[in-house]
Amino acid sequence: MSSLDNSLQDTAAPDGVCYGCGSSNPHGLHIKSFWHADGVHVMAEHVPDPMYCGWPELVYGGLIAMLVDCHSNWTAMAYHYREENREVASLPRINCVTGNLGIKFIKPTPMGVPLTLRARVEGDVGRKTRVICEVYAGDVLTAVGDSVFVRVDTDQLAAAAHSR
Repeated sequence: MSSLDNSLQDTAAPDGVCYGCGSSNPHGLHIKSFWHADGVHVMAEHVPDPMYCGWPELVYGGLIAMLVDCHSNWTAMAYHYREENREVASLPRINCVTGNLGIKFIKPTPMGVPLTLRARVEGDVGRKTRVICEVYAGDVLTAVGDSVFVRVDTDQLAAAAHSR
């Protein structure tokens, strides 16, 4: 990961409005995901703002779920680009949505510690991609996401959501 490299989000969807990872959301968290040098994992770092406190001195579990959701989704999309031998910024854009979000909280996640998210694709069947995402507070594993993401056409998805 390098601060000089563009994140997957900034490269593929600079107009993204997602609260967790959208580059264009002025109020969002702006999660930034990058391929790791090993070519298998996608990495992100996040330092939770004190407003995301659950219990005193502990990170709110909902924030951890959002971090896992957004980062894992970008892991799935980056994987699809690679599988198709395409650059992340190439068109048509590859989009995925969450089909199933699973989080196992292993240890309390302390506030004031940078969080590292380490995700990889565990399985791929057609439009569905299983992603495992580990959350570390420093060197301590605090949560693991085991989720499925579904490749979609976002225009069709929006039309279905609004009964058009």
